[in-house]
Parts: sequence; structure tokens; C-alpha cells
Amino acid sequence: MYKKVVVLGGGTGISYLLRGLKDFPVDITAVITVSDNGRSTGKLREEFHTPAVGDIRKVITNLSQTDTPIKKMMSYRFNTSSDLDGHAVGNLILTAMLDITGSLKDSIRYLSKLLDVRHKVLPLSEDSDLTLMGQDKEGNIIEGEAEITKAHCQLEKIYYKHEPKVLREVEEAIHKADLIIFSMGSLYTSILPNIICNQVKEALDNSNAPIMYLCNIVTQPGETDNFTVSDHIKLLNKYLNHRKVDVVIANSKEVDAKMAKKYENEEQKDPVLIDQEELEKIGVELIAEDLLTIDDNTLKHDSLKLSSVIFSYLMRK
Repeated sequence: MYKKVVVLGGGTGISYLLRGLKDFPVDITAVITVSDNGRSTGKLREEFHTPAVGDIRKVITNLSQTDTPIKKMMSYRFNTSSDLDGHAVGNLILTAMLDITGSLKDSIRYLSKLLDVRHKVLPLSEDSDLTLMGQDKEGNIIEGEAEITKAHCQLEKIYYKHEPKVLREVEEAIHKADLIIFSMGSLYTSILPNIICNQVKEALDNSNAPIMYLCNIVTQPGETDNFTVSDHIKLLNKYLNHRKVDVVIANSKEVDAKMAKKYENEEQKDPVLIDQEELEKIGVELIAEDLLTIDDNTLKHDSLKLSSVIFSYLMRK
């Protein structure tokens, strides 16, 4: 029987990870945030009063075993002067399925079957009005995930406008897991939205599985400026209850000076440094590996290498 892995996240980070992890002999449950209110997803939420579907579409596409043209179709965005402008085809399909079934969970299941997805994808919640909130250091309140990202400020607090009703299947998956992974991605808008929910925190407290964090390669402007690896973990631990992060996987390869300068000048992002002594102080196991790759002139984790490191850890445990 395959080991059970639960991955929590959102955005591009989790979908990129799952692209590699799906080819390993593990049973994956991907839990996806549904509070995004930007771009195509935001327009559909406003018009149809649904949870966010964009990140779910990315994950299903990357887990799919179907042909590449079909995957490209799911991600295709219309470029037109009509109301279709900017909408991804996959977002429209998921919204249509949701209108037919009345359940995002069931819509994902049907689309996964159609696209030959052999792992489970779950929305964190079916709540249609889920709104992420942030409070900055000056006490200003920011409403909406897209607005939090645009603010580029360090947040004192992240929370939901209303406490989400987390799917029972999410709690069950955490309970049965052999490994729980917090994926790479924006801490405030991709990872924390999963773990600030009371039901998820309680499920983590009742789980015996190790909690693993996949640390970002670079910082997020405003939000995590000057953050080291341990700073990322301390922020995650701040929002958790009794259970804390047990192990972190971090990139050990130095970013090329030219590429580092490009990120600093164009995106105000800096490489995340490994501070091993501080990690030892807070009792977190460090797995440092050369995980860096450049794809489309962008720094990314090597999905297959990263997945191999995760699988090796899982077998060791």
C-alpha cells in the first residue's frame, strides 16, 4: 500500500510540486485554498458566487495524465474584447460543473476523472464567500487575497472574515496521512489560508504524521523581506497550535549573481538564506539540497529532484 501524503497550498507552488510528485509511488491528497479573488477567478466568484477555482484548475492540470494539448487547453486564456477576456478555459469548466452539481468537491471529482487524474484534489472549503483578511504593522485592514498580494507590506495578522467550514474529507485525509506537506508558495496567500482554520489546526494536532515545509527559494516583496529559512518556519509555527513544523527542505545551491541581481532589481526579491544554527535551536530538521532550476528565465524548484527528496524522507520514516 502506498504511503499517504497530504499537501496543503495554493497558487503556482503546489501545482509545480505535484507535477513531479505524481510520478512517485505515493497516494496524494492535495488541499487547495479557495479564497483567491483576482483575475479570472475573482470575476467568476463575483458573478456566480462560488469559491475560487483557479488554483484548483492548475493543480488538476498538473496532476493530469492526459495529452499535453488538453492540458494547454485547460490553461488557455481568452484574449478578446468580450466578457470572456482573461478567463481560463478550465476555470469556466469548473464553474459550469459547480453550477450543474452544486458541489465543488464533486465538480473536481468529475473533472479529475475526465482528465485522468489518479490522485485526490480537495478544496479547503465549499464556502462561496470565503474572504481572506490582513492587518499590517500600522493596524490597517486589507480585505481580499488579491489586495493583500498587491499591498506588498509586512502583515501583523492574517485571518478570514468568517471562519471557514472545512471539508470533512480534508480532516480525514490529515488524520490518515503518513506525511503532511506545506508546499512552497506565498506564505500569506497560499499556505497560511489553509492552516489558520481551527478545524485544520485541530486535525494537525491529532495527527502523528511529520509536518514538512518546502521553503521558498526567494523572498516575497514586502511580506517576507530579509526572511531566512527559520523565519519562514517561525511564522508558520506562530499560527499553528500544539503541532509545529518538524522538517524543512531548502535549496542549498547559490543563486547565480546575474540572476540574483535581476530578481533584486525587477521584482525586489532576494534568495532565502539557510540559517542552520537557528533551525537547530527551534528543533527543525534541515534537508538542504541543490534544488534550483531555471525555467523560462525564472528561478524554480526542480520538481523531480524535490519530489525525490520528499520520497526519500518518507521511506526513511
